[in-house]
Amino acid sequence: MNHTAPEVAILIGSKSDWPIMKEAVLTLKKFGVAAEVRVQSAHRTPDEAAAFARTAADRGLKVIIAAAGCAAHLAGVLSANTTLPVIGVPLSGGALDGLDALLSTVQMPGGIPVATMAIGKAGAVNAAIFAVEILALSNPALREALARHKAALKESVERANAELESELEQL
Repeated sequence: MNHTAPEVAILIGSKSDWPIMKEAVLTLKKFGVAAEVRVQSAHRTPDEAAAFARTAADRGLKVIIAAAGCAAHLAGVLSANTTLPVIGVPLSGGALDGLDALLSTVQMPGGIPVATMAIGKAGAVNAAIFAVEILALSNPALREALARHKAALKESVERANAELESELEQL
């Protein structure tokens, strides 16, 4: 079990977002990065969300991942209240099935940056990897782990290609 202080915070707009964002926690764990996870709402608990962001750096956090669906204002509210990098993960749901969340997350006004990932599970995984890349700027062990991760991705594609070529030869 990892007992290091969390460097990444993952905030979800509601508990129903957890099944998707659990993927971010699992990805961070693969790299040995601890995360703090909370439900915070830009609309239902705006003061608490802003306070969380304002105190995050003082508590040792280095990156914030925010996931929300529909209007998806959580990432922007957090970014407006911290100097830490904020990564937004738009989630499916609502009338536009995630497109509304994607547009809300990616269209921050100048001065309130949010790095925006893909909608859903891929976005959750990529948010975690992007957080690790940010942390790796000052952590050589994480840089090495990322290099191993990229090499494993390459090897899996090479294996899949070899399997396909073998199958094609038998046609």
